Amino acid sequence: MASILDEYEDSLYRSASVQQSRASVGIPHSGYVNARLEKETPIFNKQRIDFAPPEKINSLVVSSNQLCMSLGKDTLLRIDLGKPDEPNQVELGRKDEAKVYKMFLDHTGSHLLIALNTSECLYLNRSVQKVRALSRWKGHLIESVGWNKFLGSETNTGPILVGTAQGQIYEAEISVSEGSLFSTNPDQYFRQVYTLEEESGPAPVCCLEIERGLEGKFFIIATTRKRLFQFVGKVPEGTEQQGFSSIFAMHADHLPSFREFPANLGFSEIAFYTPKLRSNPRSFAWMMGNGVLYGTLDYSRPDSILSDERVWVYPSDIDITVNKPISIVLTQFHFLLLLPDRVKAVCTLNGQVVFQDLFLEKFGLLTRMIKDPTVQQIWIHTEKVVFRYHVQRESRDVWKMYMNMNKFDLAKEYCKDRPDCLDIVLAKEAEHCFQNKRYLDSAKCYALTQNYFEEIALKFIEAKQEEALMEFLLKKLSNLKPSEKTQTTLLTTWLTELYLNWLGVLEGDPSQRNLYLDTREKFRTFLSSPKNKDCLFNNRASIYELLASHGDTEHMVYFAVIMQDYERVVAHHCQHDEYDEALNVLSRHRDEKLFYKFSPVLIQHIPKKVVDAWISMGSRLDARNLIPALVNYSQSASTQQINEAIRYMEFCVYQLEETQEAIHNYLLSLYALCRPDSLLSYLEQAGTNPNRIHYDLKYALRLCAEHGHHHACVHIYKVMELYEEAVDLALQVDVDLAKSCADLPEDDEELRKKLWLKIARHVVQEEKDVKKAMACLSSCALLKIEDVLPFFPDFVTIDHFKEAICNSLEDYNKHIEELKREMEEATQSAKRIREDIQEMRNKYGSVEPQEKCAACDFPLLNRPFYLFLCGHMFHYDCLLQAVFPNLPAYKQAKLEDLQKKLAVTSQPSKSHHRPKDADTISLGKGQQSREQLKADIDDIVAAECVYCGELMIRSIDKPFIDPQKYEEEMQSWL
Repeated sequence: MASILDEYEDSLYRSASVQQSRASVGIPHSGYVNARLEKETPIFNKQRIDFAPPEKINSLVVSSNQLCMSLGKDTLLRIDLGKPDEPNQVELGRKDEAKVYKMFLDHTGSHLLIALNTSECLYLNRSVQKVRALSRWKGHLIESVGWNKFLGSETNTGPILVGTAQGQIYEAEISVSEGSLFSTNPDQYFRQVYTLEEESGPAPVCCLEIERGLEGKFFIIATTRKRLFQFVGKVPEGTEQQGFSSIFAMHADHLPSFREFPANLGFSEIAFYTPKLRSNPRSFAWMMGNGVLYGTLDYSRPDSILSDERVWVYPSDIDITVNKPISIVLTQFHFLLLLPDRVKAVCTLNGQVVFQDLFLEKFGLLTRMIKDPTVQQIWIHTEKVVFRYHVQRESRDVWKMYMNMNKFDLAKEYCKDRPDCLDIVLAKEAEHCFQNKRYLDSAKCYALTQNYFEEIALKFIEAKQEEALMEFLLKKLSNLKPSEKTQTTLLTTWLTELYLNWLGVLEGDPSQRNLYLDTREKFRTFLSSPKNKDCLFNNRASIYELLASHGDTEHMVYFAVIMQDYERVVAHHCQHDEYDEALNVLSRHRDEKLFYKFSPVLIQHIPKKVVDAWISMGSRLDARNLIPALVNYSQSASTQQINEAIRYMEFCVYQLEETQEAIHNYLLSLYALCRPDSLLSYLEQAGTNPNRIHYDLKYALRLCAEHGHHHACVHIYKVMELYEEAVDLALQVDVDLAKSCADLPEDDEELRKKLWLKIARHVVQEEKDVKKAMACLSSCALLKIEDVLPFFPDFVTIDHFKEAICNSLEDYNKHIEELKREMEEATQSAKRIREDIQEMRNKYGSVEPQEKCAACDFPLLNRPFYLFLCGHMFHYDCLLQAVFPNLPAYKQAKLEDLQKKLAVTSQPSKSHHRPKDADTISLGKGQQSREQLKADIDDIVAAECVYCGELMIRSIDKPFIDPQKYEEEMQSWL
């Protein structure tokens, strides 16, 4: 194990010097370099607004990007922050000494309430320019307003709650009429619903908040200087517009639940954090005398919405008697406290001050801080200046705080996009789990860190936590890249060794049976993991050695199956005489090569099952490769066992229609050995066409001869067309079989006669059966009595042949009569032909003087001409010109030769001194030769009419213009 660890260490960390240099400069073991190339932007980024108020700022509110500012005594400035260059100024129109005490803007930025120090209240809607006094509100100094975020609209506030300095809570509703600027009374009603008290009596209502929970339940939070009240109740469905009187009525006889603290600032303020627009707040922060009460809001709780409460005391430099905080704003992880000259940001996770911003004296004292919940911007103002804070990446360092609080899941959630921070968290969590002896959890975390591998591995080894070490190695293995082949190999081998050791320990302890089964399943899962498949396959030899060294044959077989090393699996089963299991593996995976290799062994023990498996494989197996197994088996097996070999060969021949000669020859040998009856039927079914027979004829003949199967030999002789040998052998078996062989050479009468003579001689000389010999004469028309007489002995009387001789004589007489009749018919035919020839010679036709040549259209009688039976007439030269090009080459040559000879005979003799008799003889011979030449020419030229004969038919596809003369003809037309 130590050697494997060393190898892994070397493969992971090739350069020790690089690691040492990192350590010297303080780089943590995580492997990440914590360097920031530029100054990081602060979480709270302050921006001074470029605005110089003409008068001092009394009050400022902002919501939904709408900012309202009270300037001086009588001016109200409204700014749409989406269009900051278009401010809107409204005059309050007050002539008395009244001043703006507080302003309240609803969540939509549409409804503005202006509380005056004269216990009056004004209303201004965003869509109008005129401020309207709320008469029903007169006489009440307004301290807080709880807006209705669920029923309010741009023209109607819906039922809202109003808190006064005298401790009363009123329910009211303000509506803008659609037909005119205002209705007669914009304040629809104003009725008291409750009074808040402290131990000394009624106390100012500092804050009001309305939230809706599940199933129509409403939560109303109201604060005084020292107390935080909760009113919880349901408003019947459909009656929400009627207000919240029913909720306060539930607490008419008893105080609602509240939180109370002894210290007193003289006022209090509560802030809420809403993560998304139009969602419910998720947390709260209440600024009071003893500090800040912070918690979350749980809407599922039945009696109180406040949860996970804790009080964060004010920082040590805040003395509530000297510089008490003025305002509070809550963000996701911080609350900001406004002091007269500075802003402090405190983390809600640990109560530590993480940000402080000091303002210059020239800006004046800070007056108020508010937050726009829709855009999460924080506004601060003095009497002269307005500032705005942007919150940027507030959660950047939250992971550290969660980590220090041992809330590792939350820490990882907030640094999942920062691998360097995530590594630190994982390392801290792993160490925490290790110290608390949660070794498996520690291993999982360590595997995800960049800490030194060997340190972690040795840590688990020293703690004797092999299971945790295996978990660490498994996780480390799963995180390796495909390119890290060496590390993968080492980890895989080490894990295999650990698993085998652990299984060996557990297997010997009966009390650990369940753990053993669970570990075995994990090991098998590890071996069959697709991610480890390539590595295990490439190093299967080492794995086999490990399995063998532990004697774990069960997992060796399992691993071989995973690696698809079925040869090893089958061999294992065969070595342990588990032949059925071996055959099952072969049948399940259907590997042809394995069938060829292990069939010789398996067929010796389970022949029927093996043959069934072969048949189930069908054409995937080449039967030729199985013949050696069958030969070895059949040599030592009984007849019943040989039948299994015959069954498979018959399947190949008849079902698979195999044509391989080796298969058919082997089947023949099995038939010849054990099934002679099937042998002849097989040969007959194979047919007699040598080109369609798939067995070796010579081999089959020799085989049948060796085993004395004469019928089969006769059949093979017939297929080989060795009819004489077939008849000779058949005569040893059956004369009728010989007769069937003798009639086979149908095209060779001489051979047939010879074969029948063999049969006749056998019948006469061997069987000495005259009647059967005479039957042979009647069976073959080629044999005559005179052919078989020489075979009979001299002492045989003629009585045996009387009928045969008479029949033979009658046949001869019939043949002579047929010849006479044929001669007479031939004589008559010759006579008729001579008469037709004579008639043709005497045939003639008449030609009129005006007749013209059908070819040249000139008078016909001017030159020698031909007259055809069809009526067409041609000059000799015209016909010759039309016929000659269409004659075959040899006839053209013959015609030219005849014309030359005719021209020679037409020339007058040049000798004037020849004797008269000689000249007469010469002329006589010349005249006769000339007539013969003319007749030969006529036979060629005038054989048929050029227009009505075959010549015209053959020339139907001939072009009108000779292709060789086409260009010349075309030019002549231009």
